[in-house]
Amino acid sequence: MQPRRQPPPAPRSGPGNPRPTAPLLALLLLLAPVVAPAGSRGAEDPAQSQDARVPRRLLQQAARAALHFFNFRAGSPSALRVLAEVQEGRAWINPKEGCKVDVVFSTERYKPESLLQEGEGRLGKCSARVVFKNQKPRPAINVTCTRLIEKKKRQQEDYLLYKQMKQLKNPLEIVSIPDNHGHIDPYLRPIWDLAFLGSSYVMWEMTTQVSHYYLAQLTSVRQWKTNDDTIDFDYTVLLHELSTQEIIPCHIHLVWYPGKPLKVKYHCQELQTPEEASGTEEGSAVPTELSNF
Repeated sequence: MQPRRQPPPAPRSGPGNPRPTAPLLALLLLLAPVVAPAGSRGAEDPAQSQDARVPRRLLQQAARAALHFFNFRAGSPSALRVLAEVQEGRAWINPKEGCKVDVVFSTERYKPESLLQEGEGRLGKCSARVVFKNQKPRPAINVTCTRLIEKKKRQQEDYLLYKQMKQLKNPLEIVSIPDNHGHIDPYLRPIWDLAFLGSSYVMWEMTTQVSHYYLAQLTSVRQWKTNDDTIDFDYTVLLHELSTQEIIPCHIHLVWYPGKPLKVKYHCQELQTPEEASGTEEGSAVPTELSNF
């Protein structure tokens, strides 16, 4: 039996072979980007750090936050988008400050399949930079998307929805969309899309690095008669937070007119500090791009 080989001795530090200090090593680890292309699994790549398991979930979180913000800023119920698939991205993670995420993802038009025309499904693509500040909500977002629906067609659909809402003889009052069976009547779909549009602002404002919300149900809707040309209504939504499975009621006031900036104010019961936020305040997430739209 051959004698067991001993590992080579560790090199000694000295003038010609300095040993890096611990603070320098820690800084290099924090600054190193974590890359997660679509379909990759960090656990299969031993070269990545222990954060390799985080990015796939983090990339999806960043993409959803970017879409919430994009939908709100676009201000068009006819051009709502939802996440289809994360394609690639990278994240810089700093445990003390939060993380910065660059992500590229495809999107789908937020519309029932029965109402989609051929070729209208998975057409959009977005790239975004999302900055999460630890567990603080309202991430800073810079997002660029390719056109999902032609501008002229979007304007026509928005105006048709607007005209239907304005021609109602009595102010609209509705309870529960969708119903207890998850069904949305076609004539209520425009109301749901408008509510989704306004809720996008709320969901962006409440999103953190780990919390993700989606619109579960409208529990009440009340449209107000106005003296101007705007659509003005109040509604209460139930937002589902996935990580905690909490259902959070939020009261939202929305003012909308086709082609104009959306105005939103809201109050959510479960927030530690009840707050109102106006959709006309745009400074907190700049620089932001809405290209090719």
